Amino acid sequence: MKIGFIGLGIMGKPMAKNLLKAGYALYVYDVAADNINPIVSSGAVACTSIKEVAKNTACIVLMLPDSPQVKEVITGNDGLLQTAKPGTLVIDMSSIAPLVSQEMAQLLQEKSIRFIDAPVSGGEAKAIDGSLAIMAGGSPADFAEAEDILKAMGSPVHTGAVGSGNTFKLANQIIVALNMAALSEAFTLAAKAGVNPELLLEGIKSGTAGSMMMNLKMPSVLNRNFKPGFKVDLMFKDLSNVLETAKGVGAPLFLLPQLYQILQSLRQDGNGDLDHSAIITFYEKLAKQEVTAQK
Repeated sequence: MKIGFIGLGIMGKPMAKNLLKAGYALYVYDVAADNINPIVSSGAVACTSIKEVAKNTACIVLMLPDSPQVKEVITGNDGLLQTAKPGTLVIDMSSIAPLVSQEMAQLLQEKSIRFIDAPVSGGEAKAIDGSLAIMAGGSPADFAEAEDILKAMGSPVHTGAVGSGNTFKLANQIIVALNMAALSEAFTLAAKAGVNPELLLEGIKSGTAGSMMMNLKMPSVLNRNFKPGFKVDLMFKDLSNVLETAKGVGAPLFLLPQLYQILQSLRQDGNGDLDHSAIITFYEKLAKQEVTAQK
Protein backbone atom coordinates (compact mmCIF):
# COMPACT_ATOMS: atom_id res chain seq x y z
CA MET A 1 0.00 0.00 0.00
CA LYS A 2 1.27 3.48 -0.89
CA ILE A 3 1.14 6.03 1.93
CA GLY A 4 1.99 9.71 1.86
CA PHE A 5 3.78 11.23 4.86
CA ILE A 6 4.09 14.98 5.34
CA GLY A 7 6.17 16.33 8.25
CA LEU A 8 9.46 14.65 9.12
CA GLY A 9 10.58 16.33 12.32
CA ILE A 10 11.66 14.78 15.63
CA MET A 11 8.51 12.65 15.80
CA GLY A 12 7.65 12.26 12.13
CA LYS A 13 10.99 10.82 11.10
CA PRO A 14 10.90 7.69 13.33
CA MET A 15 7.18 7.24 12.69
CA ALA A 16 7.81 7.19 8.95
CA LYS A 17 10.63 4.70 9.41
CA ASN A 18 8.30 2.37 11.30
CA LEU A 19 5.83 2.49 8.42
CA LEU A 20 8.66 1.48 6.08
CA LYS A 21 9.60 -1.38 8.42
CA ALA A 22 5.97 -2.55 8.30
CA GLY A 23 6.24 -2.88 4.52
CA TYR A 24 4.38 0.22 3.33
CA ALA A 25 5.59 2.16 0.29
CA LEU A 26 6.12 5.72 1.50
CA TYR A 27 6.02 9.00 -0.43
CA VAL A 28 7.40 11.74 1.81
CA TYR A 29 7.54 15.53 1.89
CA ASP A 30 8.82 18.15 4.31
CA VAL A 31 9.41 21.88 3.89
CA ALA A 32 12.96 21.26 5.19
CA ALA A 33 14.66 19.21 2.47
CA ASP A 34 17.31 17.95 4.93
CA ASN A 35 14.60 16.10 6.87
CA ILE A 36 13.73 14.03 3.81
CA ASN A 37 17.14 12.48 3.14
CA PRO A 38 17.29 10.06 6.12
CA ILE A 39 13.88 8.65 5.21
CA VAL A 40 14.78 8.29 1.53
CA SER A 41 17.93 6.39 2.54
CA SER A 42 15.61 4.01 4.44
CA GLY A 43 13.56 3.34 1.31
CA ALA A 44 11.01 6.15 0.97
CA VAL A 45 10.33 8.09 -2.22
CA ALA A 46 11.11 11.81 -1.96
CA CYS A 47 8.44 14.26 -3.17
CA THR A 48 8.99 17.92 -3.95
CA SER A 49 5.47 19.09 -3.12
CA ILE A 50 2.21 18.23 -1.37
CA LYS A 51 0.71 17.85 -4.83
CA GLU A 52 3.20 15.10 -5.69
CA VAL A 53 2.37 13.24 -2.47
CA ALA A 54 -1.36 13.46 -3.21
CA LYS A 55 -0.88 12.32 -6.81
CA ASN A 56 0.79 9.07 -5.76
CA THR A 57 -1.17 8.02 -2.67
CA ALA A 58 -4.71 7.53 -1.38
CA CYS A 59 -3.77 7.65 2.32
CA ILE A 60 -1.76 10.59 3.67
CA VAL A 61 -0.33 10.96 7.18
CA LEU A 62 0.37 14.44 8.55
CA MET A 63 2.78 15.07 11.45
CA LEU A 64 3.05 18.84 11.72
CA PRO A 65 3.87 21.34 14.49
CA ASP A 66 0.51 23.05 15.05
CA SER A 67 -2.85 24.14 13.67
CA PRO A 68 -1.52 26.79 11.22
CA GLN A 69 0.73 24.24 9.49
CA VAL A 70 -2.10 21.73 9.22
CA LYS A 71 -4.35 24.42 7.76
CA GLU A 72 -1.65 25.37 5.25
CA VAL A 73 -1.08 21.79 4.09
CA ILE A 74 -4.80 21.27 3.62
CA THR A 75 -6.07 24.65 2.41
CA GLY A 76 -2.98 26.35 0.95
CA ASN A 77 -1.98 26.63 -2.69
CA ASP A 78 -1.65 23.06 -4.02
CA GLY A 79 -2.87 21.84 -0.63
CA LEU A 80 -4.80 18.63 -0.14
CA LEU A 81 -8.16 20.33 -0.76
CA GLN A 82 -6.99 21.05 -4.30
CA THR A 83 -4.81 18.02 -5.00
CA ALA A 84 -6.02 14.95 -3.08
CA LYS A 85 -8.19 12.47 -4.94
CA PRO A 86 -11.80 11.87 -3.82
CA GLY A 87 -11.84 9.01 -1.34
CA THR A 88 -8.36 9.80 0.01
CA LEU A 89 -7.97 9.22 3.76
CA VAL A 90 -6.05 11.95 5.58
CA ILE A 91 -4.70 10.89 8.98
CA ASP A 92 -3.60 13.96 10.90
CA MET A 93 -1.30 12.85 13.73
CA SER A 94 -0.38 16.41 14.66
CA SER A 95 -1.44 17.79 18.05
CA ILE A 96 -3.73 20.71 17.24
CA ALA A 97 -6.89 22.41 18.48
CA PRO A 98 -9.95 20.09 18.27
CA LEU A 99 -12.04 22.77 16.58
CA VAL A 100 -9.45 23.07 13.82
CA SER A 101 -9.62 19.31 13.27
CA GLN A 102 -13.38 19.55 12.88
CA GLU A 103 -13.07 22.52 10.52
CA MET A 104 -10.54 20.71 8.31
CA ALA A 105 -12.65 17.55 8.29
CA GLN A 106 -15.68 19.53 7.11
CA LEU A 107 -13.75 21.23 4.30
CA LEU A 108 -12.28 17.93 3.12
CA GLN A 109 -15.62 16.15 3.32
CA GLU A 110 -17.01 18.64 0.81
CA LYS A 111 -14.42 17.25 -1.65
CA SER A 112 -15.19 13.61 -0.66
CA ILE A 113 -11.88 13.38 1.19
CA ARG A 114 -11.96 11.60 4.55
CA PHE A 115 -10.22 12.77 7.76
CA ILE A 116 -9.08 11.31 11.08
CA ASP A 117 -7.42 13.28 13.88
CA ALA A 118 -4.96 10.91 15.54
CA PRO A 119 -2.51 12.75 17.83
CA VAL A 120 0.11 10.76 19.70
CA SER A 121 1.73 10.63 23.13
CA GLY A 122 5.04 9.13 24.17
CA GLY A 123 7.71 11.43 22.81
CA GLU A 124 10.65 10.59 20.60
CA ALA A 125 11.60 7.38 22.45
CA LYS A 126 8.22 5.77 21.83
CA ALA A 127 8.09 7.12 18.29
CA ILE A 128 11.35 5.28 17.64
CA ASP A 129 10.27 1.95 19.11
CA GLY A 130 6.76 2.14 17.66
CA SER A 131 4.89 2.17 20.96
CA LEU A 132 3.15 5.54 20.82
CA ALA A 133 -0.27 5.99 22.37
CA ILE A 134 -2.51 7.04 19.46
CA MET A 135 -5.88 8.72 20.06
CA ALA A 136 -7.93 8.59 16.85
CA GLY A 137 -11.14 10.48 16.17
CA GLY A 138 -13.19 9.73 13.07
CA SER A 139 -15.90 7.47 11.69
CA PRO A 140 -15.72 3.80 12.73
CA ALA A 141 -15.22 2.79 9.08
CA ASP A 142 -12.34 5.21 8.56
CA PHE A 143 -10.70 4.13 11.82
CA ALA A 144 -10.99 0.47 10.79
CA GLU A 145 -9.26 1.29 7.50
CA ALA A 146 -6.50 3.21 9.28
CA GLU A 147 -6.00 0.84 12.20
CA ASP A 148 -3.27 -1.37 10.72
CA ILE A 149 -1.37 1.71 9.53
CA LEU A 150 -1.57 3.22 13.00
CA LYS A 151 -0.50 -0.05 14.63
CA ALA A 152 2.80 0.20 12.77
CA MET A 153 3.50 3.29 14.90
CA GLY A 154 1.87 2.46 18.22
CA SER A 155 -1.33 1.46 19.98
CA PRO A 156 -4.39 3.19 18.48
CA VAL A 157 -7.63 3.75 20.36
CA HIS A 158 -10.81 4.95 18.63
CA THR A 159 -11.91 7.95 20.70
CA GLY A 160 -15.12 8.89 18.88
CA ALA A 161 -15.93 11.51 16.27
CA VAL A 162 -13.42 13.83 14.59
CA GLY A 163 -11.93 16.24 17.14
CA SER A 164 -12.15 13.78 20.03
CA GLY A 165 -8.63 12.54 19.35
CA ASN A 166 -7.18 15.98 19.98
CA THR A 167 -9.43 16.47 23.00
CA PHE A 168 -7.97 13.26 24.42
CA LYS A 169 -4.48 14.59 23.65
CA LEU A 170 -5.14 17.87 25.45
CA ALA A 171 -6.32 15.99 28.54
CA ASN A 172 -3.19 13.85 28.29
CA GLN A 173 -0.95 16.93 28.10
CA ILE A 174 -2.51 18.50 31.18
CA ILE A 175 -1.57 15.39 33.15
CA VAL A 176 1.92 15.13 31.62
CA ALA A 177 2.79 18.80 32.14
CA LEU A 178 1.50 19.05 35.70
CA ASN A 179 3.18 15.74 36.56
CA MET A 180 6.52 17.19 35.45
CA ALA A 181 5.87 20.35 37.45
CA ALA A 182 5.08 18.28 40.55
CA LEU A 183 8.29 16.28 40.09
CA SER A 184 10.20 19.54 39.72
CA GLU A 185 8.84 20.96 42.96
CA ALA A 186 9.38 17.72 44.89
CA PHE A 187 12.94 17.03 43.74
CA THR A 188 14.04 20.66 44.09
CA LEU A 189 12.69 20.75 47.65
CA ALA A 190 14.42 17.49 48.51
CA ALA A 191 17.75 18.56 47.02
CA LYS A 192 17.56 21.94 48.79
CA ALA A 193 16.96 20.07 52.06
CA GLY A 194 20.08 17.98 51.51
CA VAL A 195 18.48 14.76 50.27
CA ASN A 196 20.29 12.74 47.58
CA PRO A 197 17.87 12.97 44.61
CA GLU A 198 19.04 9.60 43.25
CA LEU A 199 18.00 7.95 46.50
CA LEU A 200 14.71 9.85 46.42
CA LEU A 201 14.00 8.49 42.94
CA GLU A 202 14.82 4.95 44.01
CA GLY A 203 12.86 5.24 47.23
CA ILE A 204 9.54 6.49 45.87
CA LYS A 205 9.30 5.11 42.34
CA SER A 206 7.56 1.89 43.40
CA GLY A 207 5.09 3.65 45.72
CA THR A 208 1.95 5.62 45.08
CA ALA A 209 3.97 8.66 43.96
CA GLY A 210 5.70 6.64 41.26
CA SER A 211 4.84 7.35 37.65
CA MET A 212 5.95 6.63 34.10
CA MET A 213 6.90 10.30 33.83
CA MET A 214 9.21 10.07 36.82
CA ASN A 215 10.86 6.90 35.55
CA LEU A 216 11.25 8.34 32.07
CA LYS A 217 12.39 11.89 32.83
CA MET A 218 14.13 12.06 36.19
CA PRO A 219 17.18 9.91 35.33
CA SER A 220 17.90 12.31 32.45
CA VAL A 221 17.35 15.33 34.67
CA LEU A 222 19.78 13.97 37.26
CA ASN A 223 22.36 13.57 34.50
CA ARG A 224 21.59 17.10 33.24
CA ASN A 225 20.46 15.78 29.89
CA PHE A 226 17.74 17.97 28.40
CA LYS A 227 18.07 16.74 24.84
CA PRO A 228 14.54 17.15 23.47
CA GLY A 229 12.22 14.20 23.22
CA PHE A 230 9.38 16.71 23.42
CA LYS A 231 10.41 20.36 23.39
CA VAL A 232 9.36 23.10 25.77
CA ASP A 233 8.09 24.97 22.69
CA LEU A 234 5.81 22.07 21.76
CA MET A 235 4.46 21.69 25.29
CA PHE A 236 3.80 25.44 25.33
CA LYS A 237 1.91 25.05 22.05
CA ASP A 238 -0.17 22.18 23.43
CA LEU A 239 -1.03 24.09 26.59
CA SER A 240 -2.02 27.08 24.44
CA ASN A 241 -4.52 24.78 22.73
CA VAL A 242 -5.68 23.51 26.13
CA LEU A 243 -6.38 27.03 27.35
CA GLU A 244 -8.13 27.97 24.08
CA THR A 245 -10.32 24.86 24.24
CA ALA A 246 -11.09 25.33 27.94
CA LYS A 247 -12.24 28.87 27.24
CA GLY A 248 -14.40 27.67 24.36
CA VAL A 249 -16.19 25.00 26.38
CA GLY A 250 -16.23 26.81 29.73
CA ALA A 251 -14.01 24.37 31.66
CA PRO A 252 -12.24 25.76 34.76
CA LEU A 253 -8.43 25.51 34.91
CA PHE A 254 -6.47 26.71 37.95
CA LEU A 255 -3.08 24.99 37.98
CA LEU A 256 -2.35 24.95 34.26
CA PRO A 257 -2.24 28.73 33.67
CA GLN A 258 0.59 29.01 36.22
CA LEU A 259 2.58 26.30 34.46
CA TYR A 260 1.89 28.01 31.15
CA GLN A 261 3.66 31.09 32.51
CA ILE A 262 6.63 28.96 33.64
CA LEU A 263 6.97 27.59 30.10
CA GLN A 264 6.72 31.12 28.74
CA SER A 265 9.57 32.15 31.06
CA LEU A 266 11.72 29.24 29.85
CA ARG A 267 11.10 30.24 26.25
CA GLN A 268 11.98 33.86 26.93
CA ASP A 269 15.26 32.66 28.44
CA GLY A 270 16.05 30.88 25.18
CA ASN A 271 15.26 27.37 26.42
CA GLY A 272 12.36 26.53 24.13
CA ASP A 273 14.39 23.87 22.32
CA LEU A 274 15.11 21.91 25.51
CA ASP A 275 13.07 18.90 26.58
CA HIS A 276 10.03 19.84 28.63
CA SER A 277 11.66 18.22 31.66
CA ALA A 278 13.63 21.51 31.74
CA ILE A 279 10.63 22.81 33.71
CA ILE A 280 12.75 21.82 36.70
CA THR A 281 15.37 24.44 35.79
CA PHE A 282 12.82 27.17 36.55
CA TYR A 283 12.52 25.88 40.12
CA GLU A 284 16.26 25.33 40.41
CA LYS A 285 16.93 28.94 39.43
CA LEU A 286 14.60 30.27 42.13
CA ALA A 287 15.89 27.85 44.76
CA LYS A 288 19.54 28.32 43.74
CA GLN A 289 19.81 24.54 43.89
CA GLU A 290 20.65 22.14 41.06
CA VAL A 291 19.01 18.70 41.14
CA THR A 292 21.78 16.45 39.96
CA ALA A 293 23.30 13.03 40.43
CA GLN A 294 25.82 13.12 43.25
CA LYS A 295 29.40 12.26 42.29
